[in-house]
Amino acid sequence: MPRFLAVYTMKPEDIAAFRARPKSEQEAIDKVGLKAWEEWRKRNAAAIVATDVMVGKTKRVTKSGIADAQNQIAGFVIVEAADIAAAAGLFQDHPHITVFPGDGIDVMPVVTGPPED
Repeated sequence: MPRFLAVYTMKPEDIAAFRARPKSEQEAIDKVGLKAWEEWRKRNAAAIVATDVMVGKTKRVTKSGIADAQNQIAGFVIVEAADIAAAAGLFQDHPHITVFPGDGIDVMPVVTGPPED
């Protein structure tokens, strides 16, 4: 079965706004969101190939060296599905975008050779 990478994205200003809320509000959202995320995981367990991975601050390595960098990647998971439409459908009600301040989930095929158009 084809595999797909789902990348959780979050705008830096959205996470900053979330962190600016009172701690009690953040904790309440976290409680609801983490419960919903676990329920999502259970509903989709058969499709999940690798456990969710959340990521922190970024370093970018270029020919010029290593520097602090910023991007919208908050984490990722690998799933199996019949096709990209089915893979994307797994995430329509995902807590990253329905509870937490995530702005999207990018779903793309995992390829073993050069990507096709």
